[in-house]
Amino acid sequence: MKRGAATALTCAGLLLAAPPVAQAYQVDCAILICLAGGWPGSTECNEARSVFISRITPWPVEPPLQIWNCPLGVTYRPPEDENALSLLYEAVSRPRPTVPRPFPAVLEEVLIPRPEKDEMLSLIADYADDNGVADVDISGAEYDFVRSIRVYNVEYARQRESGDGDCRRSEKVRVGTYGVQGDFSWSGSSVASLPDAFKGLAGWGEGCPSLYRRAVFIDWTDYQGNYGFEQVDY
Repeated sequence: MKRGAATALTCAGLLLAAPPVAQAYQVDCAILICLAGGWPGSTECNEARSVFISRITPWPVEPPLQIWNCPLGVTYRPPEDENALSLLYEAVSRPRPTVPRPFPAVLEEVLIPRPEKDEMLSLIADYADDNGVADVDISGAEYDFVRSIRVYNVEYARQRESGDGDCRRSEKVRVGTYGVQGDFSWSGSSVASLPDAFKGLAGWGEGCPSLYRRAVFIDWTDYQGNYGFEQVDY
């Protein structure tokens, strides 16, 4: 394993083992290790997951993991003979549900003021452009879980049958992905590219059921390849 991976996992192992202290760690370091470990059930990982999801909740839509804010290059470096993976196993072994159950909307209990239609469409297109790269080399396979993160912003997707029997569809979808060194970028996408776990557009392009959806969807795989996702409808 590369030195950079050992640095990240060691930093995170110390984070998970320590009692919670406000602002005692960079939240993006917590997101990094908690994501890798499948979001183990700890106070720090619960907070990290909350930040991870809130960043993709409009508005604006931000990179959920901002690895450039985690100072990997200045953290404690373990001895060469220390196995950094043991720290990850410690994180994974913490109590958590056997199969984490993704939930469809993190704002289920929160009432959000609804702006007028034109204002809403303007807000939907609001994306944060803050970006950077990790301060150590994360190009190795041990960091593939970072590059697995995808953020789909379905600004709108409409399908309905017109009065003359034609099926009318319109959509605007963008996808955010991570590069080799953790840099985040947006590109155009489509409803057809949405993961199977996305809810609310079943039947798109098959017949013409009436459909309408606005949502942000994020998915990832952890260090061991386990799949996870969240969807926020708005």
